[in-house]
Amino acid sequence: MRPFRVRVPASSANLGAGFDTLGLALSLYLDLRVGDAVPEDDDAGPAWTADEHHLAIRTFRAAGGDGPVAARAQFAGGRGLGFSGAARVAGVFAAATQRGVPIGEARAVAAERASELESHGDNASASALGGLVAVAGTRAVRVPVCVANAVVVWIPDAETSTKASRSLLPETVSFADAVFNVSRAALFVAAMAAGDIDALRVATQDRLHQQHRLERAPESGQALRTLESAGAWCAWLSGSGPTVAALCAPGDAAQLVAALPPGGRGIVCSIDDEGVRIT
Repeated sequence: MRPFRVRVPASSANLGAGFDTLGLALSLYLDLRVGDAVPEDDDAGPAWTADEHHLAIRTFRAAGGDGPVAARAQFAGGRGLGFSGAARVAGVFAAATQRGVPIGEARAVAAERASELESHGDNASASALGGLVAVAGTRAVRVPVCVANAVVVWIPDAETSTKASRSLLPETVSFADAVFNVSRAALFVAAMAAGDIDALRVATQDRLHQQHRLERAPESGQALRTLESAGAWCAWLSGSGPTVAALCAPGDAAQLVAALPPGGRGIVCSIDDEGVRIT
């Protein structure tokens, strides 16, 4: 098979109330090059690596992938942008494609297997399928997004361990808090499908995880509040953090980035509608 390149979008999970159930693919990318030695940098992107310890390459090998392979990414791990999910999607998809599996089938296999490896499917499913996804176990469904929007992300210099972040969460929650989050997560899906931007601020309210995580990352809480006060439709802690993300009108994105606090960088991106693909 001729050399080929796989591209996988980053993702933002939870989206406020949808803990482990909602994910959004973003236009920041992890690439995997299969069948060639490490190339010279062919554009202004990040450098390629053939390090066999890289998660995408390890996943590729574990899934039966063979031959030279190299990886690079526009986003780092430990930031709440679904790096491990994207890396696993890339590895599984690339190995399946190398065996001649059709792209649609390879995408489905990558979504399911990467979700199993992650133990939750929100990030992996968004990276595999693209767009906005609602997830239960390894079953994921794309949700129509019926409003023009931009996504602003604030990526701080610090990292967060997903495992350590989950240890901050309570083992039990009240019935009232469970109902609160279920209603908001359902409202978010309905609002995005209906194009009701006025409902998004309420739809991203949360009582299960954000307040616990933000106690350890006050700068992320400041960024979240800044985005909301600067005109975002809604804002949330991306995955386990420390990155914060927001939806806004495309014309308002620059002013949101300008308002963000120091200690991180603001990026304007979009929802990636395609998911993992061959480029």
